[in-house]
Parts: sequence; structure tokens; C-alpha cells
Amino acid sequence: MSKRIIMTTLKIIVILLIIAILIPALFVAVSVIRPNRSMIADELGLEVWPAVADGRHNSNTDLVFFKDTFWLIHASAPWHFASETTRLILCRSTDARTWEKVAEFQNPGEDIRDPKFAIIGGRLILYALKNTSFAAEPYLTVAATSDDGVVWTEFVDMKPDGWLFWRPRSSDGGKTWYVPAYWHEHGKSALLKSTDGLNWEINSIIYSGDSIDETAALFLPDGRMLITGRLEVAGYYFGDNRGNTLIATSEPPFMTWSYQHSNVTRLDGPTLFSYNGRVYAVGRFEPGKKPFLFETGSILAKKRTSLFLVEEDRLVWLSDLPSAGDTSYSGVVIRGDEAYISYYTSSIKRDYPWIIGMLSKSDIMMAKVDLVKIEALAIARTACQ
Repeated sequence: MSKRIIMTTLKIIVILLIIAILIPALFVAVSVIRPNRSMIADELGLEVWPAVADGRHNSNTDLVFFKDTFWLIHASAPWHFASETTRLILCRSTDARTWEKVAEFQNPGEDIRDPKFAIIGGRLILYALKNTSFAAEPYLTVAATSDDGVVWTEFVDMKPDGWLFWRPRSSDGGKTWYVPAYWHEHGKSALLKSTDGLNWEINSIIYSGDSIDETAALFLPDGRMLITGRLEVAGYYFGDNRGNTLIATSEPPFMTWSYQHSNVTRLDGPTLFSYNGRVYAVGRFEPGKKPFLFETGSILAKKRTSLFLVEEDRLVWLSDLPSAGDTSYSGVVIRGDEAYISYYTSSIKRDYPWIIGMLSKSDIMMAKVDLVKIEALAIARTACQ
């Protein structure tokens, strides 16, 4: 091969490398100054206020109403990625506006994340995930219990090993509990069963394949169970447009499942709740087009915390909540005809890409919304489709 051909080839390689680096860098630079364009439905009359804004990367919330009090749990860390300094902060409030810190939880020498509440047998149970992977690949579920929300037991490891719990659900007054869980190496999701919230056994495999993980469940009015699952498929850093949301249903005793898929978004960090027989979700949404390098799940993509109607064969986007950057992982408490929603978000002054949000501070937000207005919006949205 001649020297001229070698030099030409090297020039082409250098140009391609510059383009590959320059395009994402230029996009990130522009996105740092672009205004936030969250699409918030005026019809909802949202009330939104900060619960925690202390300059740290606050994330992974859950919310519960226990003993006439709101209880908020969230992760506090230097960034989105694993850190031995990460701790879970528990706060309480009588009005969901003024919060008092009650307790901290840590996983000594390791990272901890994704806290979830359940009220089982009159006790408040806190589940969390242990993690050692920098990019957050938890390996074990742990649980602590409290009779009053203030004094807690030590964390104990949940069995069967390797299953990562989401939120437990019950439809028989608390006699039997089910929790959807995903395998720590991804690729399968299971439904676990318990009577006390601490001793679990596998009831059925919900789904296998497509790198499934975060799986949420809710009972339908007819006794069936509906779940949503985050299907990553592939492409961790720059995404993969095959990523989608699994919607599955099953009749008691929940051994076999029927599947549908929604491409509206890949529903990360899902929380399901119901009102007047309809199922709703709060989760992560990726608006706009998804070209190369910005496909579903890309670290360069825009993210939102959004509200969805969940039907058995589709997701219907209803509205964003004020959000940007690194965001979602909500908790929901229903009080009468109002829903209180906790979530986290990067600064909403700009429309930061996910990677910028993961490396910067984020706040815990509270939103209050009228469920009658959510229902009216859901009816209007579905009438147009």
C-alpha cells in the first residue's frame, strides 16, 4: 500500500472521529442553554413545590401515607452513579409541604438506591436495592421494618436471592401480597408472593427477554393484575429505538401472562395508581425524535417525568410534570380525589440532556393534582386517538 493511500485513509479516520465527537459535543453545548419545553396540560391545574433542594443529587423517591402522616424516602448522593456515600433520607410531614427528617439508611461500603414502601401487617416496610456497579446494576433487595416510622430494624436480605423488588400489592385486604421483581442480571421478571412482606417465593415468571427490568404492578377492578415493564433491549449509552414498555395482564392465580407493547416511551421508574377503574402511570418519558446517538435511552436524550393513562394494549401520554435532565422515580399517595406525587428532577430552567442531569444536582419535587381532572384529560386524549 502506497504512502499516499495510507495518509488518505488516516485523514478519513481522523475526520470521522472528529465528526463522531463533535456532533454530540455540539449538541450537549446547545442543550445546556436551550429552554425547558416540558408540555404541561393546563387542564390539570398542577400545584408543584420543592420538598428537598440542598445541592446534592437527590433521586429515587417513594411516598406513603402511614399513621395520618406523609412519609417521603429518597436517595441522596453526589451524582446518579454509584457512591459509597449514598444514603436514603426518610422525612415526614402532615401536609406534604413542610418536611422533617426522621432517619437515614446506608449500605456501608456500597451504594444503595430505589427505595420502596409497603404497609403490611400494620408495619411500614422499606425495601431498597444494594449496588456495587458504577453504572447502577443492583444485586440484592433488602428490607427494614418499623411500627411507627421512626424506630427501624436493621436491613435484612430478601430471598430468593438476586430478585430486585418494585412495589408490593394486595387485593384481599392484606392477606396475600405480590411483588413484581426483575432479575439482577436483567432478562427476566417474576411475580413473588408473601403473607408478611418479608418471606417471599416465586409465583410465576412474568416475562423473559429484551433486558427487562423495572416492573410495576396493579390490580384491575375485575381481579386481574396489570404490569408494566421497562424493556431496554440494548444500547445503554446511546440508546436503542427497539426499547419499549411491556404491558402484561394475568388472571388469578397469576401464572400465565398476555403481552402487549407500547412504543410511546420506555417507561423507566414506573409508579402505577388507579382511579374510577382506570390505571395511570407516572414514569420517565423521552419526547421528540430519536435519531442516531439519541435513540431511546440515550444518555444524550431529553427526559421528562410524565403522566400516562395505561390501557391493556397501550400507553396514552397525558402530560409532563415540570422536569428535565435526570428525572422520574416517583411515589404516589391518593387522598380522596387528589393525588400527591413525589419525583426528582434536574433544574427545569434548561432542557439538559440526561448525562448532564446525572452529573449535576437534582431536587425532590412534590406535585398535587385533582384526579377528576386527570380522568377528564384521559377521556379527552383517548377520544382523539
